[in-house]
Parts: sequence; C-alpha cells; structure tokens
Amino acid sequence: MKKIIAIFIIGILLIFYATYCYADFSGYIWSSPATQAIAVSSNITEEYTNDTSNPLNLDCGSAILIEQNTGKVLYSYNAHEKLRPASVTKVMSILLIMEAIENGKISYDTKIPCSENAASMGGSQIWLDTTETLSVEEMLKAICVVSANDCVMAMAEYLGGTEEEFVKMMNEKASQLGMNDTTFKNCHGIDEDGHETSSYDIALMSKELLSKYQEITKYTTIWSDSLRDGKSELINTNKLVHNYQGCTGLKTGSTSQALFNLSASATRDDLSLIAVVMKAPTSAKRFKNASNLLDFGFANFEYKKMISKGDVVKNIKVEKGVVSEVKTIAKQDLGTLITKGNDFNIEQNIEMPDVVQAPIKKGDIIGKLTYILDGEDIGECNLVCDEDVNKINFFNMEQYVLDKWFTLLR
Repeated sequence: MKKIIAIFIIGILLIFYATYCYADFSGYIWSSPATQAIAVSSNITEEYTNDTSNPLNLDCGSAILIEQNTGKVLYSYNAHEKLRPASVTKVMSILLIMEAIENGKISYDTKIPCSENAASMGGSQIWLDTTETLSVEEMLKAICVVSANDCVMAMAEYLGGTEEEFVKMMNEKASQLGMNDTTFKNCHGIDEDGHETSSYDIALMSKELLSKYQEITKYTTIWSDSLRDGKSELINTNKLVHNYQGCTGLKTGSTSQALFNLSASATRDDLSLIAVVMKAPTSAKRFKNASNLLDFGFANFEYKKMISKGDVVKNIKVEKGVVSEVKTIAKQDLGTLITKGNDFNIEQNIEMPDVVQAPIKKGDIIGKLTYILDGEDIGECNLVCDEDVNKINFFNMEQYVLDKWFTLLR
C-alpha cells in the first residue's frame, strides 16, 4: 500500500513539473509605469545664477557657489574670468597626490626627500631641509594646513620626476575635468605670467577632490597641529575651519597680484556646498564673501535623498523558479538638489515587467526607477534582484511546493 501511495505522489509531481516547466510562455510582459506622488520642495531655479549680476553684493572679482554632489551652480559672478589663483593652485596638486595614493604609487607612509629646489622655495613653508624626509601624510598636513610651498614642490618632484612633468600632469587633469579657463605653470601658485584659472574651474577641481577623496578632510579640517615632534607649529590659514559650522576645508591663496582667494567647503544636513572667491581686496573680505555664499546656499537649498541603496521598491512574480516572487531593491543611493519652502509633486516612475522567469542572479537588473519633476527627469536608478532564484527542476521541486504551500497559508 505504501509503495502505491509513493508511486502516486511521484506521478503527480512529475505531471506537475512537466506542465509547469514546459508550458508555453510568451516572455516578459511590461506593465504600464506605476506612478506615485510624493510631496517635496521644488526643483532648483536659475534665479541667482546670472553671471553678470551680483545680488549678494560680494566684494571680489569673481565668485561661484555649487552643490558638491550634483555640481549644480547656485550662484555665479564673473565665474569664468581668468585670474591668478595663488595657493588655491594646490587643490590640483593635492588631487594628484590623492590619486597617486589610490593607484598605489605611494602610500601615506612613503618617505619624501627634499631637493635643493624644494628647500629654496619662498612664501608659505615649513623650512624643509635637504637632509630630512617627511612622510606623505606629514607633507599633506603641511600643504593643507599652512600651504607649504616647499612640501608641495617636494611632492611634485617625487611624483613627476621634475616640477615641469608634474605641471603637465596638472594640466592634463584639468583638461579631463573640463577646466577650460585654466593653465597651470607651477604646482604652488606663486605669481607667474600665464598661470591662471577661474572660480568656475576651481569649483570643478574642488568638487573632484572632495567627492572622490573625502578622506582629505582629515587634513583640511585641522585647525592647529604640529610636525617634527612638536617643533613645527601649524595653524590653518582657512579661518572658516575654526568659525564656520560644518566647514570641511578647503584652501586659501593670496599674493600681491592675485589678492585674496579661497575655495571654501561645508556640509550641513547632507547638503555639501563649495564656495569659491577670487580677487577679494582683503583676507577678511574673502572669508566674509565665502560665508555669505555658504549662508545663502544653506538658507535656500537642501539635498533631498529620494532612495537609499538596498531599499525594497517592489516584489515581482517569478515563473519557473523555486520561489514565486522576489524583491527588487535600489542599486544605488539617489538624491537631488531642491529649493526650500515650495512644495511640488515629484512623480516616482517604476518601469518593471509583471513577471520574470528563473533563473535569476542576485544583482540582475529587473527594472528602473525614475523621479520626474515638471516633466523633467531629475534622477534615476536601476532596480535589481536581491537574491539568487534557481529554475525549478525535479530535484528542487520540494522547495517550490513548500513555498507555494506557505504562500497559500499566509
């Protein structure tokens, strides 16, 4: 009797398996996009981006304010005027140092020698001696905090072989970033004919540095420190590090011809801003101008996170799989810049099939999530499967039957 029952059950399973696995399906049927309205603030406007006006009455030759993640321009005044950058030049030098660390060419512990040329640099310095070596970390600290010309020259010669070769690297990187107003003649920013850039281009390279190498803020946010066992005191040339809430850096610069420059960065409540001021008449006014720009940004804008990586968006049915449905999740974080104070509807557009067929691998792209405001796409991310789903066969039929059973019980 037991044998008859066993044969009967196996027969039922075989019939079910043959019917299920070999049925004729026409493939994916794409559903019409699902739309969900959520109340958020309005999209960014262009009200304050007129490059010839200066509604904030900034006292400088050129200025710009951008949002770090998106690169959106929030305020612009003579932003493409070519001016002398002074030591803000070192943002590019620091960027190349960080790239060299990332690529394994150097490490933070690599010892950097000092040449006669580096030791003879004027301007801001820590008085390097040709008999000593400092680690890359110590060099970065001196460059970021006190704008040490001797240290940046030593790093340039180590990475490029000569300063000339390093400057070629700087200009190549500038070209890659779209810094069309820029020509570098040296790695430090001491006045030299033809060594010029714009506040727009400084914002571009500052964004690249802060976005790709957030760890640089370990050095750019130092207010006071020391080197050489406390013998060399370091006080940051960027006063905003000490007195502006959320300041993350970035670099000052001044010469008799360039006057007073600053690339200032700050983050509050997930909103990261970069304010660049060039050719301010005094040091105090460059900090005041930068503070006014940052205050303007934080008062009028916010960074709205739409979805986080791994968030479940929707379940989708699975055919010919050991489970009947699977979760789809956001592949990456997604956010956008919006203005404060105005409520608009952002449409959440989910484009996904009604059903997918096994096998499916974890991470396979199943659909796409798009956010739309006033008819314009403001961000999108892929939706992926959050687990492996094997195709059903005779050997894993038990798992499928149990899944179906528990689905009916729910």
